[in-house]
Amino acid sequence: MGRIHLFEFEDQKWFPKFLRDYGTDFLQFLSNKTKLYRPVVSILEKGLKTDKTNTIIDLGSGGGGGLLWLNSELLKNHPDLKIVLTDYYPNLSAFEYTKKLAGNFEFIATSIDARKVPESLKGLRTQFLSLHHFKPDDARQILQNAVDSNSAIGVFEAQERSVPSILAMLFSPISVLLTTPFIRPFKIGRLVFTYLIPIVPLFVLWDGVVSSLRTYSVKEMHSLIKSLENGDMYNWEIDRVKSGPGVILYLLGIPK
Repeated sequence: MGRIHLFEFEDQKWFPKFLRDYGTDFLQFLSNKTKLYRPVVSILEKGLKTDKTNTIIDLGSGGGGGLLWLNSELLKNHPDLKIVLTDYYPNLSAFEYTKKLAGNFEFIATSIDARKVPESLKGLRTQFLSLHHFKPDDARQILQNAVDSNSAIGVFEAQERSVPSILAMLFSPISVLLTTPFIRPFKIGRLVFTYLIPIVPLFVLWDGVVSSLRTYSVKEMHSLIKSLENGDMYNWEIDRVKSGPGVILYLLGIPK
């Protein structure tokens, strides 16, 4: 099955910010409650240790992804860890809530483009559930920018371009309906646009299916790496690992 770059509502400038935030809040909640990223703890630790840094610069953070739970695990071996949340469309209420729960989180309130990360942001760059939002030329720019800045980078996608992954997305509206009352910070609008006017479960369904169709395979990520200038100055690890009934595709690049 070839990669298909259909549109996602979340990417559209005209899409209401509050609805986008409700969607990213849902993904953050689900990722943490299911401990979705448990299999990548050791990969992140390898990146931090090898790159000799105690800072994670998270790009395309959305609502914070699964970083709250990951943070609790990483702190066991990295007590001085700092995580900086950034996004092209910052979900500030989610960022503030995350910082309130874990004091070692920081965030950038202004828009940060993963293709042109400011030189002042130093640390292991990460992307959770966000590389698929970018077309190949833009995805290559993200990786090239990391190489040009001599920054380590880890990319993690919790879906793949396969029939089982797409079928799993069909159940996402049910997950939205079941979890919405427990998502924090509490917002009355979240209830309205989930139950009375069910826009949130419908757009999460569409974006979830499209995310699977957009996801780069291991082979395609290898192709992106081969196209980079000075990419041979990095050690690259690209693979897929099991996470419950699903998989996580990942890329880890560290300067030699």
